Amino acid sequence: MKYCIIFFSAFLLIACKKDKEAISPSVHKDSATSVHDSVTVQSPAEKVEVDVFPFPKEIKECSCYFAKNRSDFESEKYIYADDAAKTAYMKLDGKRLALNLISSSDMENDEVLSKEIENENYKISVQGKKVKHEEALIFEGTLTIEKADGAIITMPIYGECGC
Repeated sequence: MKYCIIFFSAFLLIACKKDKEAISPSVHKDSATSVHDSVTVQSPAEKVEVDVFPFPKEIKECSCYFAKNRSDFESEKYIYADDAAKTAYMKLDGKRLALNLISSSDMENDEVLSKEIENENYKISVQGKKVKHEEALIFEGTLTIEKADGAIITMPIYGECGC
């Protein structure tokens, strides 16, 4: 009888410990990645603030311009625009910027879109795939911004390129 009580007590102790581990699994907070509203932020430092702006008056002819989604695009809430040649426009961290295009895919290859923009504070990559061909080429893709302090943000984009 004495051994039954010891065995039963040991069994309950082990069973309770396993239940406690199953109820409260360990949470690892070693990743600096968080997802919020389809935007992925990997930020060891401060995040990048991306604001909307009206279509740039500096752009006169061919251009590419994007919003976060189709609804914002139709409402003209742009987060990126370029003149398809040498200058890209964005509003980052509260400042409207004119940035130099480092590389851009050829407009004749209208299936995919690739652009690289860089200055002393930001490195920006635009990647897209054609989803429609109307008067202009409609693209969906991603915009990735890397800040000099290490903050990275990736967000979906929707927009068009054309002349």
